[in-house]
Amino acid sequence: MRTHLHRHPTTTLTAVRNLGILAHVDAGKTTVTERILYLTGSTHKRGEVHDGTTVTDFDAQERDRGITIFAAAVSCTWAGHRINLIDTPGHVDFSDEVERSLRVLDGAIAVFDAVAGVEPQSESVWRQADRHGVPRIAFVNKLDRAGADLDAAVASIRDRLRVVPLVVQLPVGQEDGFTGVVDLLRMRALTWTGDGEVADEGPVPAALHEEARRRRRLLEETVAELHSAAFEEFCARAALSTGTLSAALRDLTRTGEGVVVLCGAAYRNRGIEPLLEAVVAYLPSPLDVPAVRGTLDGAEQERPADPQAPFAALAFKVTSTATGRLTYLRLYSGTLRKGDMVWDAGARRTERVGRILRVQADRQTDMDLALAGDIVAVIGPKSARAGATLCAPSAPLVLEPPTVAVPVVSVAVEARRNTDTGRLVSALTRLVEEDPSLSVRTDAETGQTLVSGLGELHLEVAMEKIRLATGVAVDVGPPQVAYRETVLRGVTGFVYRHVKQDGGAGQFAHVVIDVETVGADEAQAGRDERGGMVDGAVDFVFASSVVGGRVPREYVRAVEAGCRDALSEGPLAGHPVTGLRVTLTDGATHPKDSSEMAFRAAGRFALRDALRACTMALLEPVAEVTASVPDDAVGGVLGDLAARRGRVSGSTARAGTAVITATVPLAELFGYATRLRSRTRGRGSFTTRPTGYAAAPSAAAPR
Repeated sequence: MRTHLHRHPTTTLTAVRNLGILAHVDAGKTTVTERILYLTGSTHKRGEVHDGTTVTDFDAQERDRGITIFAAAVSCTWAGHRINLIDTPGHVDFSDEVERSLRVLDGAIAVFDAVAGVEPQSESVWRQADRHGVPRIAFVNKLDRAGADLDAAVASIRDRLRVVPLVVQLPVGQEDGFTGVVDLLRMRALTWTGDGEVADEGPVPAALHEEARRRRRLLEETVAELHSAAFEEFCARAALSTGTLSAALRDLTRTGEGVVVLCGAAYRNRGIEPLLEAVVAYLPSPLDVPAVRGTLDGAEQERPADPQAPFAALAFKVTSTATGRLTYLRLYSGTLRKGDMVWDAGARRTERVGRILRVQADRQTDMDLALAGDIVAVIGPKSARAGATLCAPSAPLVLEPPTVAVPVVSVAVEARRNTDTGRLVSALTRLVEEDPSLSVRTDAETGQTLVSGLGELHLEVAMEKIRLATGVAVDVGPPQVAYRETVLRGVTGFVYRHVKQDGGAGQFAHVVIDVETVGADEAQAGRDERGGMVDGAVDFVFASSVVGGRVPREYVRAVEAGCRDALSEGPLAGHPVTGLRVTLTDGATHPKDSSEMAFRAAGRFALRDALRACTMALLEPVAEVTASVPDDAVGGVLGDLAARRGRVSGSTARAGTAVITATVPLAELFGYATRLRSRTRGRGSFTTRPTGYAAAPSAAAPR
């Protein structure tokens, strides 16, 4: 018997599913998305990743690279249910796109490779979904590949993800001979032939009958251990009915106590129908998840998923298109109509919604209104950013925004032509608006424009996006390291006489100074007093021990100003000087030719020459690195940190993960993100925090 579920328009919130597709790179999630769209009638031709014809990978860079870079929203209907689907990136550099998507989703399909099982990024996105409490079902893909093994993949899910897999299907055939699955709930076989669009349903093949019965029994026992109602029925009847088993699977999925596992081969269109049925049966609707909570004037409020409630929505993505500036919204409560005025709680301003769009990747369809539980895009709001709350002006509310990942890799950028500098600045501003995980700043010391992101590929894609969108040629390079110079051994009684006579009023200033390394207590006092770096003078202490008024007070201040001027360029390599104490011990004035300008010049030149007589050292900036790595990668990570001149200061263990803290020179951290991911197979992550300066390898330069 051929089965094909009828498609009907969605009518109620119970018939809405907001879900994402999560996976490691090349596990086949974009192909799964394409087959879902094709099977539900949303597209009339199957898109292929290798041909660059997929709906969701519509960006030119995605098609060139063959990977998903930007989260893409699509919508389809199946069995009377509307499914709002977000295809998320699988590369670790774009994990922030996954984070923002998971914040607004009610459920997810985790796709695994039947050959590789749980891969590094599979584990990472699974942990992200854990943090958001998103219910998931698993789809083991590519069962038609050589080496495919459902049992091995399920074992990796159990061991690596520490969850209870609930396998509801048994493959019919292996590798290239994979033709279908046995549904262990209904104990019927679904087989696909040819292009595999629709399944043929029939009895379980005789060769698989005993194995199917054994696996059904194992499924019943596992479910009975986890679900109280199922346990009671199992104890009474020594078996579970199909209805009880299905209801228990739904409950266990939504509580996260178990994960329903299905299998198939998306490229050959096999296993997609049962996957859609599982989405409808097991994943929650907006009514099945807890009501969203927000704050108003510090007080927590709750908004139910009710079209009649006050409007509240969260913006999770902003992008610029030929249509206009699109703001993607997840509506949590209320109804949004075209032309409505909404309150942007972050920008604290009212905006008008000009258009409401049902998004199909890069195509849009106009809508008159959107209801609670829906995911749509709007045109009109100018100030909304990812994470902003849009709500009814009469019922303001602030929803918790998605967590933004901390950038870990930086590059210096500049327009190749000076005339393009303004266009580059505008493009960078738009880029940060669209991708909050990117940051742009100007280094106060080097004057370089620095762009920071989550990885080298992330930054490469961002720069290419600027080039494609604006035509601006951008030069990219590593940031300059802001070195310092300091005094190891100072000088005392250094005399400098500044005399200048050029026909008019002359200049005369005589100063005697001591230069020494600043003490630790004074250094801290200097930092507290000035709040950190001021005009390149970090940890600089100036004092005067002149007695008898030999140098008037106003001239003493001028000498200090001159010394600060001299700190901008040290004798070793022209870097700013830090960590020294200068004491004015004596001096002399001229009744006519002395002035503040003369003493300022004397202070500058005196310290400049005195530093040349000191023993100096070169300092380099260092950062505290906190790396979270799997236990099996600790040795390699420690060795790599040592090779980067890092000093490990601590290590703690947390459930299979080691957290290593080390101090590493900033110059050695360029490229570290890629190296760490290579060492840990993509499972490691790290953060950095600048901690100051330390002696560079060529520490002393005696004079």
